[in-house]
Amino acid sequence: MKEFFISGCPQQENKVVTTSFVVATKQVKAKKNGEPYLALVLADRTGQIEAKMWDNVEEFIDAFEQDDFLKIKGLVNKYKNRFQLTIHKLRRMEEAEIDYTDYLPKTTKDIGELWRTLTEYVASFQNPHLKSLVELFMEDREIAERYRNAPAAKTLHHAYIGGLLDHVVSLFRSCDLMCQNYPQVNRDLLLTGAFLHDIGKIHELTYNRAFSYTTRGQLLGHMIIELEMLQAKLAKLPDFPAELKTLLEHLIISHHGQYDFGSPKLPMFPEALMLHYLDDLDSKMEAMRAQLEREGGLDGPWTSYNASLGRPLLDSRKFLQGEKVAAPASASVEESGALATTPAVQESPASAAPVPDLFSEQKA
Repeated sequence: MKEFFISGCPQQENKVVTTSFVVATKQVKAKKNGEPYLALVLADRTGQIEAKMWDNVEEFIDAFEQDDFLKIKGLVNKYKNRFQLTIHKLRRMEEAEIDYTDYLPKTTKDIGELWRTLTEYVASFQNPHLKSLVELFMEDREIAERYRNAPAAKTLHHAYIGGLLDHVVSLFRSCDLMCQNYPQVNRDLLLTGAFLHDIGKIHELTYNRAFSYTTRGQLLGHMIIELEMLQAKLAKLPDFPAELKTLLEHLIISHHGQYDFGSPKLPMFPEALMLHYLDDLDSKMEAMRAQLEREGGLDGPWTSYNASLGRPLLDSRKFLQGEKVAAPASASVEESGALATTPAVQESPASAAPVPDLFSEQKA
């Protein structure tokens, strides 16, 4: 197991570390003088960190690719309230050196218990057609194994092993509660939609080395994959009502809620509308939880800018405990829509003192 993880950045600020990461993204960019530098996003099971390599870049540009594992020596520092890594040396790791459990984040919850909770909800279904359908999916060993391990997204929410199951169980609980307040909603139909709405991600995403898209996932997306999976299971249920099939298909293709977010159709009946809003709520609450936890070691109650939510976040618990700092400027560059052109890491080498050469190809 590697000794330094990204979550340990607050304890290693302004220190040089030698550790390993998986390359989440790799870009070659140009300095102001035209010389190249490497801009990377590195990951381990505790999160991601942006990194730059400024010197001797030509030697390393072709030495590795995205999804490779690297041994890296570099300086941990902070820029615009975000930790970053200035790389001094790197090398590609050999397969024998890699412990994959160090790099892929995993839910802290008991996956077996989550699956049992899901099973109990399905056992409570009153509609025999919907109950039989969901049980067919859960009894499929390949689907069940992938469903228990897949992330719910690549980066935005529940982006960890077991994230899909965690997300769906959370969604089941919310749906169950909301049905008590809105008796006009068909509980079994809503829960079946919740079970199916992201099931295509077991084929859309790959998560063996790092989280990325499969070719099929990139070309089709999870909604099309889900419709195919639904059709395959319904072929084994010849008495399944055609009207119910149509409603399930609409739940799948409308759950993103807006055309701009990839929905071919807007939610057009109560269960579809509720699924969209509860799915969106659960995703956003998880994105908030993850960032507040990730930046819990930073000073003050404000986090850095959250690109997916389009705002910085306030840790209300810290705020109520009296940790007061100035709020982020309301007209920051990031909030004005220039995020894509604003670097999150300094665009010039850090002015750190020379570092002794303790990095060896054999021992690193």
